[in-house]
Amino acid sequence: MGTVIVSASDTNTYAEQLAAAAACIRGGGLVVFPTETVYGVGTTVLRLDAVERLRAVKGRSSTQPFTVHIGARADARAMLTEPSPIVRRLARRGWPGPLTIICEEPHPERTELARSCPPAVLAEIYRDGKVGLRCPDHPVATRLLTGAGVPVVASSANLHGQPPPLDLSAALRDLDGRVDYAIDGGPTRFNTASTIVEVRGLEWRVVRAGAVDERTLRRWSRSEVLFVCTGNSCRSPMAEHLFRHKLAQRLGLSLDGLVAAGYHTSSAGVACGGGLPASAGAVEQMTHRGIESIREHRSQPLTVELVHQAERIYALSSEHRQAVIDLVPAAADKVSLLDPAGPVADPFGGSSAEYARCAEQIERAVDLRLEEFLNEDRDW
Repeated sequence: MGTVIVSASDTNTYAEQLAAAAACIRGGGLVVFPTETVYGVGTTVLRLDAVERLRAVKGRSSTQPFTVHIGARADARAMLTEPSPIVRRLARRGWPGPLTIICEEPHPERTELARSCPPAVLAEIYRDGKVGLRCPDHPVATRLLTGAGVPVVASSANLHGQPPPLDLSAALRDLDGRVDYAIDGGPTRFNTASTIVEVRGLEWRVVRAGAVDERTLRRWSRSEVLFVCTGNSCRSPMAEHLFRHKLAQRLGLSLDGLVAAGYHTSSAGVACGGGLPASAGAVEQMTHRGIESIREHRSQPLTVELVHQAERIYALSSEHRQAVIDLVPAAADKVSLLDPAGPVADPFGGSSAEYARCAEQIERAVDLRLEEFLNEDRDW
């Protein structure tokens, strides 16, 4: 039987045929499908004969592993036991999208996938303590991979040594009659393959350049929190240093280790000059809490670059929040009041008691925001 062609533009039969293609994958068949980068060909990861057939059709060396393709980012949790913060961060920001992540997994037998996957197939997927994962950003790929209900191994839909296909006709030149189904989703959105990044612990490197550039990857690999007040000498420095120290404690890291893991905290003022130290009152309050690093603080003005690089921005008052939005309107969704209950009054020039009240309010708010931040970091 020849290859069954499914057209995404055929509204009468598309849903039924796509379901049949998903069932074909589940049963060990081969299906060509579009992604946002190139056309791929895939099959179920749970049957060794299917994986071997894919390898034979591709003409691919037995030493070269396939990438596991998933329909939703959360599906990756079944493939990894303890993903690093860098993996979680790249996945959270880059998926679905044109990014393949090669992840460390020294114990594939402990993964959720191992419960349903034969040991021989596990050995096929996990090579040298690593596995490649990809979550495409294409409606056809998403529906197919989700509908299959099983992890899918896939590769570009071309014979070994041929260029990756950017439309179905190019894929069929190599694979017509050699696969069971081929889904036509039109030309791909990008004219290049996905970027492949390998993550080892807290370090990453680009294995293959692609649709996501290195500058974007550097930004995605960091988790930056910015605190904003007026002069960047009292409120925002206290919030910055409290958040940094509490985050390090919760993660069991030193302050240097926090930076190595890609966690960065900073603060800025909407009306300040640069290079001024934290106020004496702020230093006193942080010293009471064992946070001596605030003595090294130097003020900096709020800039477009600081706003763009921050993942979360916490303003100490509504006026500060509006100042951030006025500077970068697109940042509105990521800037909020540090204390949801209301603004934090400026203690500058005030008494020790005023600074104490200010620091106590900031610390309560930091504890709340830190929990939100950690929960999001876990929910990758």
